[in-house]
This record gives sequence, C-alpha cells and structure tokens, in this order.
Amino acid sequence: MKKNIIYIGLAVIVGLFAGYLLFEGGNSGDTSITQHDHAEDASANQMWTCSMHPQIMQPEPGDCPICGMDLIPAEAGADGLAANAFKMTQNALALANIQTTMVGMNELEGSVLKLSGKITENEDANAVQVTYFSGRIEKLNVSSTGEKVFKGQLLATVYSPELVSAQQELLTTLSLKESQPELYKAVRQKLKLWKLSEKQINGIETSGKIKENFPVYATVSGTVIEKMVEEGDYIKVGQPLYKISNLSSIWAVFDAYENQFSTLKVGQNVKVTTTAYPDKTFDAKVSFIDPILNSSTRTVIIRTVLNNKSDLFKPGMFVEGEIEINRSSKNKESIIIPSSAVMWTGERSIVYVKTNPNEPVFEMREVVLGNSTNSTYTVISGLNNGEEIVANGTFTVDAAAQLQGKKSMMNQEGGATMTGHEGHLGIEDESSNNAGDGINHAEMNKRIEVAKGFQDQLKEVFDNYLLLKDALVIGNGEGANEKATGLVQSIAKVDMKLLSDNNAHSHWMTIEKEINLSAKSIANTSEVSTQRDHFKHLSAHVLKGIQLFGVNQKVYTQFCPMADNNNGAYWLSMEEEIKNPYYGDAMLKCGEVRSVIE
Repeated sequence: MKKNIIYIGLAVIVGLFAGYLLFEGGNSGDTSITQHDHAEDASANQMWTCSMHPQIMQPEPGDCPICGMDLIPAEAGADGLAANAFKMTQNALALANIQTTMVGMNELEGSVLKLSGKITENEDANAVQVTYFSGRIEKLNVSSTGEKVFKGQLLATVYSPELVSAQQELLTTLSLKESQPELYKAVRQKLKLWKLSEKQINGIETSGKIKENFPVYATVSGTVIEKMVEEGDYIKVGQPLYKISNLSSIWAVFDAYENQFSTLKVGQNVKVTTTAYPDKTFDAKVSFIDPILNSSTRTVIIRTVLNNKSDLFKPGMFVEGEIEINRSSKNKESIIIPSSAVMWTGERSIVYVKTNPNEPVFEMREVVLGNSTNSTYTVISGLNNGEEIVANGTFTVDAAAQLQGKKSMMNQEGGATMTGHEGHLGIEDESSNNAGDGINHAEMNKRIEVAKGFQDQLKEVFDNYLLLKDALVIGNGEGANEKATGLVQSIAKVDMKLLSDNNAHSHWMTIEKEINLSAKSIANTSEVSTQRDHFKHLSAHVLKGIQLFGVNQKVYTQFCPMADNNNGAYWLSMEEEIKNPYYGDAMLKCGEVRSVIE
C-alpha cells in the first residue's frame, strides 16, 4: 500500500513538471532559445589553462603540453585579449600602487632640467702656503685643518742653518758698508728673497745678534683645508706647508649627461637647493662647461659660483640645480612622459600602455626617446596623443607580463615563461636558444654595466631579502618584521653616485622606491599573511634589480602557481631546493625553478 502511494506521488510530480514545460515553454519559446545560445557561446569562448603553467591557453580541455596535468577553465574574461595584452587583478593594482597617466601633446615654452652635484672649493681662491728657506720646523702655530688664518698671521717657526749663515754675512758686511756698498746691498737682498722684512733685517743689524729661529707668516687669508707638515719635519725651499682656501666664494659642481649637452650654455640661470636648507633657494649662473667628456661616466662638469660670505655652504655638501631650458619652436609640441614610466634594456626603451580604459588590461610598447630631464622624457615615436600609460609601478606590471608569457622587458618575443634551467641568463649553449621556450635569450643576456661597488651594495640588499624570505618560510612574523627593517637599512646604504649611466640611475631609482615601499610595509606588521602579500611585490622588484645589474653569483628564480589566489608569485633563492615562503609548512615544496640568473 505504501509503495502505491509513493508511485502515485511521483506520477503527480512528473505530471506537474511536464505541464509547466508545456505551457511555459510554449509562451516563451524565444527565451529558451536565447538561453540555449548563451550557453553555447559561453562554451565556445571558454579557454583552458594549466595551474602550473598559466601561459598555456587552449580552446578545449585536455593535458598541459609541458607538465601533462589536466587543464582547468581559465578565468572568465581572460579571453578576447590581443596576443600580447594581459590583465591584472584590482587587488594586485592596489597593493603595488600602480598608477597611470594620460599621454597628451604638451605646449612647452620651456621646461626644467634637474642636475645633481656637490659643493667644492673655488679653485681660483685656493692658495698653497710655502716656505722660502730650508730648515727644521720648531713649532706649528696652526696645527689642524679647518682653522681660519689671516694674512700676516704667524703660522710656524723654523730653524734654518742657511739663515744663520746669511745673518753672519749681514753683520760682516755691515762693517764694510762704506767701502763695499754693493756687497752689503746684495746680502740684504738675499734676506729679502727669503721673505724677511726690512724691520726684521734692521733689527738684526741693531742688535748685532744672530737669530736661530725665524717665523713664517701667512701670505693669504682663508681656511686651512690641508696641513702638509708636522713639527720636527725638515723642509726644503718652496715646500708646501698648508693648503688654504678662501671659502667666501665656492663652486657648485654638477654632472650633465650626453643627451643634456644641447640644452646647456654658459650664463644660464641656475636655482640651487640643498637638503641642509630645504626652505631656501640660491641663485647662480653657469660659469663653466667642461669641454672634455668623462669617458667612464659619460658626463661633463657644469660649474657655478656661489657667494658664501655667510658660511652656509660646506665643501662636500650635496646640492641640486634646476635650469630652465627653452625648446626650439619645431619641438614646442611634444609628448612628454614621466621617467618612471620608462624601462630600458640597453637597446630598447619600453612603456606599458593601458589598452582598455575600463579594465586593467596592459600591453608592452617600444618607444623612441628624445631629450630627457631627471623626471621626464620626450617621446619621438611609439606613443599617440590620448593613450594611457603606467606611470608608477611599471616593474610590477612587467613582472605580471613575464609571468603570463607576454612580451616584457626581458622577453621581447613573448611566449612561454622560463621553465627549469632553460632561462639561464648566462647560457652559452646555442642549442637551448632553439628549445622552443619562446624566450629571446640574446635580449635576456643584456645587462646594464655598473660599477662592482654598486653590485656589492646590491648583494647586501639581496642578502637581507634572503633573510626575510627564510623568516616567511617558517612563518615567523616577528622575525620577518625584523629582517624587513634590515632590508630597508641596506637600501639606504646604496650609493647611487656609483651609477654613472642616466638610464641605470633612473631604473634603480624606480626599483629602490618599490623595494623600500614593500619592505617598509612588511616591517610595519607582524601578520604573516599580510607580509606575504607584500613579499610578492618585493620579490618582483628585487628580481628586476638582479636581472638588470647582477650580483655576481647564481640566483634561482622560483615560482608558486597557487600563491596570490592562484595568480602565482615569484621569489628568489640561493638554493635550487624549493622552500615556499608564501605557504611555509602548509605547502613547503609547492613550486618550481623558473630560471637561473648568474
């Protein structure tokens, strides 16, 4: 009986459902057809990718051609992009502080050229205090550098056997003054040549006594910038005792790069500022442009003269100069972009263009640059009026392009990202260049030449990065906080004066800013999950720094596809063994080596 009731109930339900389909389907047949078409469209547009190799995109499910894993549905909206366009998440944009700017045609009546320099002594006002007779220094009355001296001031006392003999001659010829006046005059003249005054010579004659020690007086006024002798030293005629500089007038000396020469000329007004007096601006004029190029730094010296009677400037102080430069009428209408937007690989200058105004979709673009200041570039070709480019966070965007197998700074052709050791930067085996990895190895082998001293300082930064990475591997938030602070301190020690190349300087300024920002964010929290969010951006910029400048040792670039909500993230290691800093013990071995940098 119970079975019959169940069967009857099921029959009623089936009947009601059939009636619904019959009547509702008849009244809205077009709607059902439309819904069916949408499903077919969605299925047709669905792309499939590999969780370990997100550069793989196929229209059908199957196996990854690289690792053999089952393909998974790609993120909705990832399809329909141009071949080398890629999309970033809003979260990634916010964390990396990526900012864009609209490119426009700028009417330039003039612009400002910024130069870095330092204060030096005015060589025209320098003097060397020498002695005019030989002997032994019995006493130094001015015993340290930095002391001020005045013309006629006693500087030292010297015992001179020559002067003792000369005085004896003077007293002998004094008695022969009437009979041999020429001899007498010759002896007096010899004493004058040794800078003895008439008063001193007359004193010797009057007293009839020989003086053993003679004073040395200052012949100029100024500040002692170098003491060149000590008490007890034996000195010769003309030997320097002190270098004295008159610091009431000093030089501000600036370095100008080759591409800035055409905008500079003697007589231009320069506004000089220094961190010592941030609220003051000092006016000067270009007084000298060095006619000889420094072949190692590719710069020339630009010199200005500053009044320093108030003793505000000290030799060695860093200063900045701003020079207003006028563009010729034919260049008046130019595309100007911020220097932070440009990345340079040695032969190519590239920017990232936002191709969709409503979505975070980007694409790499090569540009040809003209004149530059410290903060801007003039674009000759490659960009059009009205286009939107990345102005801040360019290296983070480039890292995203590299991750997704698109054209990037170190991968001109695009295609698959580096796997295993095929992306080895020091590669010499030509066969691997044809291994089908899609990498332009010739491009990746290019590195900006920098001084070894800079590489050593960058290595110290990298060593602190590795300590921070190790703290995140074991999930030690307080330890990561401490190591991030050490990283910030090591960044502050990097001497940018070692970067003589203007493009190298510009790149490092951008990388340094991003590393500093990420490291400080990690140092300001002990929450490991938050630290790991910032660590992926830190790693992207440390990676760019090592790719561009090198640290003279083997570095493994490693990748976890599951980090950052399955968007993937890089980190760097000195060991080939995987120790995942994004998951720690939870997934310690998750990841793979993507490249080796040497």
